[in-house]
Amino acid sequence: LTEVYSSSPALGRYFRSAQVISFSNESSTVNYQLVFSVPPSTEGFMENTMNPDFIRNILRQNIYDED
Repeated sequence: LTEVYSSSPALGRYFRSAQVISFSNESSTVNYQLVFSVPPSTEGFMENTMNPDFIRNILRQNIYDED
C-alpha cells in the first residue's frame, strides 16, 4: 500500500503511511489505516480528493494495471 499511494499522482504528495490494523485468515480480510497530511481547507479537497471511494479506486486501478 505504501508504494501504491506514495507513487500516486493524485495522492502521493499527501500520503504519509499505511498500517495494518487487523488481519483475519478465516475471511482473508485486512483492515488498514492510511495516514495523509492534507493542506489547509481548500474548497472541495476533502469532498473530492480525500473521498473514500476515490482513495479505494486508486488501489483498484493499481491492481488492474498489474494484471
